[in-house]
Amino acid sequence: MVQNPGSVSPGGRPAPEVSVQTMPISVHAVAMSATQGITDEVTVVYTDGACRGNPGPGGWGWAVDGGRSGTHSDVSGSGGEPHTTNQRMEIMAVVEALRSVEGAVHVVSDSTYVVNCFRQKWWAGWMRKGWRNSQGKPVANRDLWEMLFALALDGDRRVTFEWVKGHSGDRMNDLVDQLATEAAALQ
Repeated sequence: MVQNPGSVSPGGRPAPEVSVQTMPISVHAVAMSATQGITDEVTVVYTDGACRGNPGPGGWGWAVDGGRSGTHSDVSGSGGEPHTTNQRMEIMAVVEALRSVEGAVHVVSDSTYVVNCFRQKWWAGWMRKGWRNSQGKPVANRDLWEMLFALALDGDRRVTFEWVKGHSGDRMNDLVDQLATEAAALQ
């Protein structure tokens, strides 16, 4: 077990104790096309992170499509930090979405960093190598990855990931980009 007791989460709040099983592990976060396997029982949530400078003031946003043709969502969230990186905000957006949405979730993100971690199972190699990346260096943002793995790799909950091209006119991706950008501007 990998534990992270006593750490502080983004925003200065005490982080919950995270316990991540290293091996063997059951994976429910897999690559999925836009139509493959999505049913009415799965909540589709869009996520994004933004940073004004990198590092600099950053924001994250997530939203569930309410089915409207406008730019509003029935359920959404956003927040930020005064000094962070874009990658940290991309991860935090997914963490906060999974904390807020119950049940099976299909995450749609324009972050290849987040999506490929699950699609290409980077996480398994990181854990097997003691939180080292393919170059043998410590994995960046381990504190946030541990929070995300505790939520996304939970055997009682199905979480899948899909990549969407950013700034390509996808209504929901544009919405979460706006939420993240506005949150970064408030920092």
